[in-house]
Amino acid sequence: MKTALLGTGLMGAPMARNIAKAGHDLTVWNRSPDKVAALAALGIAVAGTAADAVRGAELIISMVSDGQAVAALASDSGVQGNLGPGAIWVDMSSTRPEDARHAARILAKLGVDFLDAPVSGGSKGAEAGTLAIMAGGPADVFHAAAAVLSSMGRPTRVGPVGAGQLAKLANQAIVAVTIAAVAEATLLLEEGGADVTAVRAALKGGFADSTILQQHGARMSKRDFVPGGPSRLQLKDLDNVLAEAGALELPVVTHVRDRFAAYVNDLGGAEQDHSGLFEELLHRNTKN
Repeated sequence: MKTALLGTGLMGAPMARNIAKAGHDLTVWNRSPDKVAALAALGIAVAGTAADAVRGAELIISMVSDGQAVAALASDSGVQGNLGPGAIWVDMSSTRPEDARHAARILAKLGVDFLDAPVSGGSKGAEAGTLAIMAGGPADVFHAAAAVLSSMGRPTRVGPVGAGQLAKLANQAIVAVTIAAVAEATLLLEEGGADVTAVRAALKGGFADSTILQQHGARMSKRDFVPGGPSRLQLKDLDNVLAEAGALELPVVTHVRDRFAAYVNDLGGAEQDHSGLFEELLHRNTKN
């Protein structure tokens, strides 16, 4: 399937490699040209502009920073001029449900179908092609895009346009709260003198076990916060969760959101992995 991928950063680059490996005709574009050099070396076609990338594409994937960036691409006159009727645009960025619906309205006027299909699994999942892909949109459009989506992970349709982003917000709420709980448990174990690595092994398969416990718990023990998912993006997602919640009270999410805000804005953690919330916890306990 002739595919264009717009955005080849931390997640987009490994996603592009897996799409190409699956045999799809792929062209990539990124605002910063240096981020496509490694893909070009693999023989993947690189376009100089987003408009050039989407010319003749049956499937367009956007993997950019936020809803504003998605809308800017979908509204770009050069991009619009090169979109063919019947094409499918799949936005895999993490935005808000309303951002997805807004992009869908823009593209519908051009005869272009739309799916919002954000992902979970981080850079490791993107590298391995095991991402959880939560798609919102018409069933027939989802099925038409499924072959390309399956090259990156496990796609599941979760409802109409906007439902994918809503599912991702729920995912991010669970991730953030679990990171906070794992951080506190890790600190408790360290301070009590337990072998934290052995405790993680002992908990495998139990109710407390999770990917976050095993992967991010290990990061916390090693103080290794090289970003797989930067904390500034986790904060953005939690802000979107609370905006979407409206009048609903989400007290645990609100508390964890405020801690991420402190880590990002006051402690220099913006580009650290979101498991780096452990550093915010250490800072709290240093002050006490």
